[in-house]
Parts: sequence; structure tokens; C-alpha cells
Amino acid sequence: MDDRTYTADAEPGDTVTVAGWVHEVRDLGGIAFLILRDTTGKIQVKFEKDEMDDDLVETGLNVHRESVISVTGDVEEEPRAPTGVEVTPASVDVISEADPELPLDPSGKVDAELSTRLDNRTLDLRKDEVKAIFEIRAEVLRAVREQFRELGCTEINTPKIVATGTEGGTELFPITYFGQEAFMNQSPQLFKQLMVGSGLERVFEIGPIFRAEEHNTPRHLNEATSIDFESAFSDHTEAMDACEAVVKAAYEAVEANCQDALEALDLADEFEAPEGEFPRLTYEEAIERINATGELDEPLVWGDDLPTEGEHALGQDVGEHYFITDWPSEIKPFYIMDKDDEVSTGFDMMHPSMELVSGGQREHRYDHLVEGFEQQGLDPEAFDYYTKMFKYGMPPHAGWGLGGERLIMTMLGLGNIREAVLFPRDRQRLSP
Repeated sequence: MDDRTYTADAEPGDTVTVAGWVHEVRDLGGIAFLILRDTTGKIQVKFEKDEMDDDLVETGLNVHRESVISVTGDVEEEPRAPTGVEVTPASVDVISEADPELPLDPSGKVDAELSTRLDNRTLDLRKDEVKAIFEIRAEVLRAVREQFRELGCTEINTPKIVATGTEGGTELFPITYFGQEAFMNQSPQLFKQLMVGSGLERVFEIGPIFRAEEHNTPRHLNEATSIDFESAFSDHTEAMDACEAVVKAAYEAVEANCQDALEALDLADEFEAPEGEFPRLTYEEAIERINATGELDEPLVWGDDLPTEGEHALGQDVGEHYFITDWPSEIKPFYIMDKDDEVSTGFDMMHPSMELVSGGQREHRYDHLVEGFEQQGLDPEAFDYYTKMFKYGMPPHAGWGLGGERLIMTMLGLGNIREAVLFPRDRQRLSP
């Protein structure tokens, strides 16, 4: 349809052909209106029954909501119309008729449960506020890639089918690979580390990860998007600097370029990109501040992981994005370098409501790395493709992984992480 005009571009005095979906039909007796919707907005089509061909009126007024139609006609100014203009049709062509019984209402006048929305995602995304989430998501990914390039990174793509899991055999999805057992990768962690030992040195990846977790919560998925960074000749503090820059760039891009989408979500007036440096608390300071809130039944002690209610209490206390540093060595993965016997270089970056990022400086010394495998009950030989490269000159390096959906969820205040995914995968959902 080369002659198609988007509804947002229709100007008084133009003769246009607009195409899209029937959003609504209002019959007021001698006059009727059809609201046509496309990706840029909506436009009113006016039918004056006594002055128009009966077949034209019948076609326009009998078409079911969400049918795809094409309308050709003259554009006139009409201040009472939703967008200030309307089309007087010379022709209406029904391209694809919709079933009159829709599983949900794309106009948004009738709410639908999240499960119904996800079962009918194509219809669901016809709602402005739902479409807005994915316009913002796309802008976030664009801005993140641009910021990585400003940081001197090369984009890479690592395997999603692997022989061994990043952190051993737990939480893995097994598959059959030409008669062998293989797994869906939990993380690009080991592969991106191998890349910083190559000529690339500083890399990033945005791609799917798979975790067979039993969690069935509003903030967990079994297939998620991980935004990963790894840099040679960097320590954990420099990795945190890069993390802060990437998250700020995402917010700033949305604030600058997504005002219409924010408006659709009723966030335009309150959305602000974070300013200033993110606070950096040590793990010890974090548990002290959590304990001081009195929100937990039992106080936390050194070596405890932070429970969800503890994260929430600390997040409300801090009130902005922040880092937790100097985690106990015993609760961080084998590839995280330790400062001493008790404290690691591991860090997490937090939104006030949940964890977004896990990272740290990596162990680049072969003997220490193998020892870390053994301490965590893993067989170093199963990871020989990874460990042997540390014999050939591996530089000090650091990095992190950021949950893409969690970034969108917290940025937009979504109630369920599945709202930030087109077709989410969890324990109950494998289709669509």
C-alpha cells in the first residue's frame, strides 16, 4: 500500500488513504463515526448517512471492531474529533474481518487478567499502554548498545547450547544434542571471560539466558534477557562505573525520546533519569542498615544472603539505585576474585525494589580458579575448555550481568515482570 498515509500525518485539505484497525464505531442516527487506529494514533471517519451511498455507509458501520480496513477520503478540520481532524470517506475497503467475539478488549474499556492478555498477546499490544512498554524496551536496548560502544566495547554473541552449566548442574534445562546431553546456557559468563583474554578485551552481549528455577513469582522468568559486560584490565570499581553509566544512559534515552510512550503509561510527569553517583554500601553496612529497620523477624548475620523483605527494607531506606559491595567470599561464585579469605570483590547493583545486577572482578589466576571450582564441589575437568585458557595469559578483568526485564520492570513500575516480555516463559507458560 504505497499510497498509505499514517493517521498522524493526515492534514486538513489532504486526500488520503489510511489503513488500520477499527477501534470503535458510534452510530448517532443521521450521522455516525468510525475510529480507525494505526501505529501512529487514531483518526475519526465521518459518515453522513443521507449524503452518502448506502453501500458505503453499510460497509463502514457494519464492520466488526479490530477488523483491518482501508479508508480513502478527504481530511477536514474538526475540533470536536479526537485528533482535531476527520476523514469524509469516498471508499471503505474491508481487508481482514475480525471475529465479533474478541477474547479481550483492545480499547481497554474492559480489563483482562494478565493470563488472558498473555494468551492473546497480539491483541494485547494493540492497547497504547501495552505497546508503550515495548517501545520503551526497544529504546532502552538501543541506548544500552550505544553506551557500550562509547565505553569501547565490541558486541559479541555466545552459545546458548552448552555442554556444562555456568555454575554447575543446578537450575539447568537439559536437551538432547545429537545423542549427547547438553543444556541451555544459564549465562554467557564463561564465554565473555574467554573473550577478554582475546584481542577484543572489552565486550558486551544482549541475549537470552535460561534458568530452570522453581520460582513462580512476579519477578522471575525461566527465559530472560541478560545485558552483559566484561572488560580486561579492569577491577570491580571500574565495572561498577560502567554499570552505572549504562543504567543512566537507558533512563536518559527514555526520558528524552519516549515521552509519548510515557504519556500512555501515565508516567510522563513523574519519570526522571537518576542523577549523581549511585551510593556504594558494603555488605556489612547493608546488613546493619537492614537490621536497624526492624523489618525482619531475625537479624541478619555475616554470611547470610539478603532475603526479599530485607532488600525491600534497605531499598526504602536508601531510596535510589545503589550498590552492595564486599560480599562474603563464601556466597559468591567461584569465578569472583577474593580480596582476602572472607571478603570478595563481588557486587550487586540494586533498585530500591529488587536486585538488577550481579558482578565483580574475576579470578584470572589459573591455580586459584581451579581451587575455586573444587571448593564449590565442581569438577574442573568438565570446564577444561574454559580453565585451560587461563594458562595462556589471562589479564585481570571484571564485569557484570544486568537483567533486562528487571530493568524495564523497575523503570516503569510494572507489577509483574511478564509485562516486560512479549511471550514470557515460566513454569506454567510454554505457549504462545
